Amino acid sequence: MPEAAADFTAIHFSTSAIQERDRVAMLRDFVGPMVARLEVRPVGDGPLHFEISARALPELAVSTLIFSAVRAERTRALIADGNDNCSFSWLISPGNTAAQRNRELKPADGEGTLLSMADPFWCATVPGIARGATLSVPRKLLASMVPRLEDRFGTVIADCEALRLLRDYVGVLDQHCLTTPELRRSVVSHVHDLAALALGATRDVAEIATSRGLRAARLHAIKAEIRTCLGEQSLTLSTVALRHGITPRYVQALFEDEGTTFSQFLIGERLELVHRLLRDATQMVRPIGAIAYDAGFGDLSHFNRAFRQRYGATPSDVRAAASRQRGAS
Repeated sequence: MPEAAADFTAIHFSTSAIQERDRVAMLRDFVGPMVARLEVRPVGDGPLHFEISARALPELAVSTLIFSAVRAERTRALIADGNDNCSFSWLISPGNTAAQRNRELKPADGEGTLLSMADPFWCATVPGIARGATLSVPRKLLASMVPRLEDRFGTVIADCEALRLLRDYVGVLDQHCLTTPELRRSVVSHVHDLAALALGATRDVAEIATSRGLRAARLHAIKAEIRTCLGEQSLTLSTVALRHGITPRYVQALFEDEGTTFSQFLIGERLELVHRLLRDATQMVRPIGAIAYDAGFGDLSHFNRAFRQRYGATPSDVRAAASRQRGAS
C-alpha cells in the first residue's frame, strides 16, 4: 500500500496479504488502474500471485514485480488519462509476449521492450513466476536523447552492456534511501543515461551518458561485487577489472572520482563486516582471527592496525563493549 518514504513516494502491494478469493478483484481494482493504469487479469487456473514495489521520482517511476501468469492491457479507455510516457521493461520469465502497433514481440529473458503509454498494447506471460522491472520516463525527455524514438516503440531492445548495467542499477534501488534532492537527481540522470544508451542515444548524448550514467553504473556494479566477495583473499584490482571487461586503471579512476581508491574501499568494507560480526551475539564464540580471515584479511597484524585506526579501539574492545551493552539491556 502507499507509504510516505523518507526519500521518495513508494507503493508496495502483495497478494500474499489477501485471501485467495479476493486476489483477482484486488488486482483488477487496485493494481491495474491505480498503479500502472492497466487492465490486469490472471491467466490459467493456478493461484494468483502478484507483488509490486513502485517508486516515483521526478521524471522517473520505477516498478519491480514478481507475479504469476497474467495478461495486462493498456486499453483505449485507459489512454484517455493523457499519459504518453515511455514504458521500458524487462522480464525473467518462462515466456512472455507483448504487442503494440501491429507488432508482436517475444523478448528473451533480460531483453527489453519499449512501449508507448499513448497507444494500446497488451503483455502476457505463461504459467510460472516472472520477475522484472518497468521504468516510466517522460516521452519528450527520452525523445531528446534518442533519435527516431517513435520507431522504437513496440520493439525488442537487445541485451547489451548498457541494458545489463541498467538492470543491475535499478535492481538495488530498493536497498538505498535517497534522502537528498541532489542524490535523487543523480539517480534519475543515471537511469536516463543508461536507458538512452540501451535504446541508441545520439552521439552527443552518448558521450555525456558514458561519462556520467555508465561510469556510475559500472562503479555501482563493482562495489556490489566487492561486497559479495569480501571473503576472497584473491580479490584484487586486476581480478575485478578482468571480470568486468575493463582495465585496472579505469577501475581505479572510477574510485578516484569519489575521492578514494579501490584498496581503501575494499579494506573499509572488510573492516565494517568484521565490526558488525564482532557485535553479533551469535558470533561471540568465534575467534576474532577467524572472523577477520573469513572477511578477507590474511595478515592479522595489518588487520589489527587498520581496525584500531578506523574505530579507535581494538577488536576485543569492540566485542567486550557489545557484550556489556547486551547485558545491561
